Amino acid sequence: MKSLLKRSSWILPIAVLLFACGGEKKKETVVAEKTETTTLEIEKPQLTFGFIKLTDMAPLAIAKEKGFFEDEGLFVSVEAQSNWKNVLDRVIDGQLDGSHMLAGQPIAAGAGFGRQAELVTPFSMDLNGNGITVSNDVWSKMKPNVPKGADGKPAHPIKADALKPVIADYKASGKPFKMGMVFPVSTHNYEIRYWLAAAGIHPGMYTADNVQGQIDAEVLLSVTPPPQMPATLESGTIYGYCVGEPWNQQAVFKGIGVPVTTNYDIWKNNPEKVFVMTKKFVDAYPNTATAVTKALIRAGKWLDEPGNRAEAVKILSMSQYVGADEAVLANSMTGTFEFEKGDKREMPDFNVFYKYNATYPFYSDGIWFLTQMRRWGQIPEAKPADWYASTIKDIYRPDIWTKAAKILVEEGKIPASDIPDTDGYKPATTDFIDGTSYDAKDPIGYINSFAIGNKDKAVQ
Repeated sequence: MKSLLKRSSWILPIAVLLFACGGEKKKETVVAEKTETTTLEIEKPQLTFGFIKLTDMAPLAIAKEKGFFEDEGLFVSVEAQSNWKNVLDRVIDGQLDGSHMLAGQPIAAGAGFGRQAELVTPFSMDLNGNGITVSNDVWSKMKPNVPKGADGKPAHPIKADALKPVIADYKASGKPFKMGMVFPVSTHNYEIRYWLAAAGIHPGMYTADNVQGQIDAEVLLSVTPPPQMPATLESGTIYGYCVGEPWNQQAVFKGIGVPVTTNYDIWKNNPEKVFVMTKKFVDAYPNTATAVTKALIRAGKWLDEPGNRAEAVKILSMSQYVGADEAVLANSMTGTFEFEKGDKREMPDFNVFYKYNATYPFYSDGIWFLTQMRRWGQIPEAKPADWYASTIKDIYRPDIWTKAAKILVEEGKIPASDIPDTDGYKPATTDFIDGTSYDAKDPIGYINSFAIGNKDKAVQ
């Protein structure tokens, strides 16, 4: 059978009966318009996908609720999962056909850290979307160290330099300074480490024997599942955390903490979550994988179209998705972000789902995660520069994305200009909180540019 079939959809003819003056019937027919949609021959139409209750799972919810999966002949169940380890295990074991996942999870699985498996990423779910929140007590001690703007409010971005004397005070009183992040290979772990280290605060190292990542640490980082972050902060178990929305805004809403920075300021337009399937699934069901990617691209586009965010917030607030209050979700999903209570600022790019080629799985995004795994010791030994490129090309699959996008262009659902002209690498950038330059084609030079972390000689 052909792998591509043509399915025609018709606007049904409508017969309108008009009565003339003499009582004669006159029939007027509106001519049917034909539109043609390319549909793939789906090998596995019944699918189950997983997610964690975060706003950046939105493309999955939208693809389901707006009928984009059904348009592709896919019948999808979308199920909340308890934690990121469960997500990874269930995808690897085949209990889930795919899932919303931390960008670092498929990369670590292919690079030798944690559970090993062949996973692939054909779709990047979003840019930005995370924040770092501290307790009210910590904020009260940080605030005097934060420069003020002309309006008298704290000037952003707030660097960890303002936290450094607070950590020193805790240490002097014999109290270790504890903060939370969501998973060892999460963007959140690398972002909070980056933020701290940029101010000269050591966030700790991993070794083969110490998987807690707390060797030489001035801040003890530990794992807390995202929905539990506010309660863990409120109980005093941790003094701050890095997490995705809505769990920073929830701290503001509950009056228990203050977000001090977002990952937009740590790394402007950084990649966040990805959609992941096993290589085995993609190889066995290539058309299904492409169709899933088509639906998710459309969902990302819908999310970034003006006027759709309010509806997206309503959908995400449903109990089967994120289940948070609409007011909490809207705080970040509708172009604003609230820091200290009442200090709400315009932040139109806090959540990006389509703009800036957000859905395309760039090799350079994946290589950044590999450099951080090496920097902090999760990859325990030095690797040659070409290892970074070859490793990520087995995991990030822009070929699947491009196939899906080209079909969408043929269907008139996205413009051809939305397909990036790229070799998979973004240009070098200094859009980081410390201004350090990142060039994915020189991963070893990048690793060596930091004062804190592993240093590597060129390995042949």
